[in-house]
Amino acid sequence: MTHQDPSGQHIHEDPTAADSDRWLREDPAPADYRAPRLAGAMPSDDAAAAAPASASDGAGLEKIRALASAKDPVPVLNSHPGQLDERLGVTYLEASKDRVVARMPVEGNRQPMGLLHGGSTIALCESVASIGAFLHGAELGKAAVGVDVNATHHKSAASGFVTATATPIRMGKTATSHEVVVVDDAGERVCTARITCFLK
Repeated sequence: MTHQDPSGQHIHEDPTAADSDRWLREDPAPADYRAPRLAGAMPSDDAAAAAPASASDGAGLEKIRALASAKDPVPVLNSHPGQLDERLGVTYLEASKDRVVARMPVEGNRQPMGLLHGGSTIALCESVASIGAFLHGAELGKAAVGVDVNATHHKSAASGFVTATATPIRMGKTATSHEVVVVDDAGERVCTARITCFLK
């Protein structure tokens, strides 16, 4: 944009810069403005304490109790999967504090190039390691939450299934670490991950 100032000189203005300056000079929100809460955002501690438990909270507690007391957790895991496991199509084959095995179909979990999405693979890795950590923590009266993920993708998969096996590296009183190996139907390694969980 160009205009003349009173002295007759032409002045070139960048409208973007002018808008930026305007937003720096003006307060775009009133003092009492509160940003809307995003759907699914975590409530404050006070709000969480005041809110009644939902049906899903009760179902979650039921599943935790069932897992902790089950001689074989596999039927519990497969009959009441978490939302993400269900969407990914994860099926558990073995589950103990010493070894957790699950498989996931490639179909439905591909990225736009038609290959298994790396994020799906990592979600599978987190699932099996977290179950191993949970089963260990349950013996200590503690719950497990994932705090660190490190993964290397070795090769792609375009069809069939991938199978993840989580084995403990260290099982402590406050944290666990698992190695997870993911292989394709031919037994070739697709991914290796290390998952750390905090016990609380």
